Amino acid sequence: MRGVVMYAPGDVRVEEREDARITEPTDAVIRVTATCICGSDLWPYRGIEALNGPTPMGHEYIGIVEQVGDDVRNIKVGDYVVGSFVASDNTCEICEAGYQSRCIHNVMMGSVGTQAELARIPLADGTLVATPGTPDADLVPSLLAASDVLGTGWFAAVAAEAGPGRTIAVVGDGAVGLSAVLAAKQLGAERIIVSSRHPERQTLAREFGATDIIEERGDAGAAKVKELTGGYGAHGVVEAVGTEESMWQAIHSARPGGYVGYVGVTHGVELNGLDLFFTGVHLHGGPAPVRRFLPELIQLIWDRAIDPGKVFDLTLPLDEAAEGYRAMDERRATKVLLTL
Repeated sequence: MRGVVMYAPGDVRVEEREDARITEPTDAVIRVTATCICGSDLWPYRGIEALNGPTPMGHEYIGIVEQVGDDVRNIKVGDYVVGSFVASDNTCEICEAGYQSRCIHNVMMGSVGTQAELARIPLADGTLVATPGTPDADLVPSLLAASDVLGTGWFAAVAAEAGPGRTIAVVGDGAVGLSAVLAAKQLGAERIIVSSRHPERQTLAREFGATDIIEERGDAGAAKVKELTGGYGAHGVVEAVGTEESMWQAIHSARPGGYVGYVGVTHGVELNGLDLFFTGVHLHGGPAPVRRFLPELIQLIWDRAIDPGKVFDLTLPLDEAAEGYRAMDERRATKVLLTL
């Protein structure tokens, strides 16, 4: 099968890999119909995360089930499925509490590499959710978004306590931040303030429900949110970047007693305990339990109530994955969809 492999920072190749196959009785193998490049894939691409030799890439996927292991009961061959970027059994106590990404048996799908023609899905019954049927072509981008960025943005908005009468600020205008805007709007937020300096992303943020756009960052960004909220700060803030500056911007944008939903994969973030102590905010985040939200998100997409696939602004065939990485690295694209 063809698959994307990263050899070194900036060195992405599409080459023949060994076909995905059943290795555990709880596995399934899917034929991937669409996959994509994540902002977190740029950390090793830029040399910020170390690579341990040639590494298969990708953790977002949708596709058709081709094989199932002997212990798989709920998923069957021929199902069109969406899965989380973290495989989970969906039965342990952590999963039952709604935190499937931290399942005691979790498998990070990045270790599988789903930017490929085939993918082995561990813990298939707990990880995969079948769609009501074969989706129309125009629904594919949105269903793919549900595999990670939409589910992650949704979790961030939930963690930020988005709801009726609430003001929510969003730090980060990538695919996750934009998805959080959409989620906050769906959850009933009254006002959504987005930090963005990119005209195209600002336009989509407004389409998804943003009421205010600010271009300030860091302390200036937090001060602007306070100014827009009469000195109080937002009821909740989504942090969708993962830098120390973005984390403190989020924390300082929240009012005392407010909520920060942090989902940006952190790099170099250190929080001063005393400074944090006096903010009086709630911090809740980490790898999003996408599986918790998948049934609801798939139905919303199927009913055409939401269109999160608009975060994809460049579509390329799998063979041109290297160009997709370059485009995202150079900020010529927000998120790249790879077709097979």
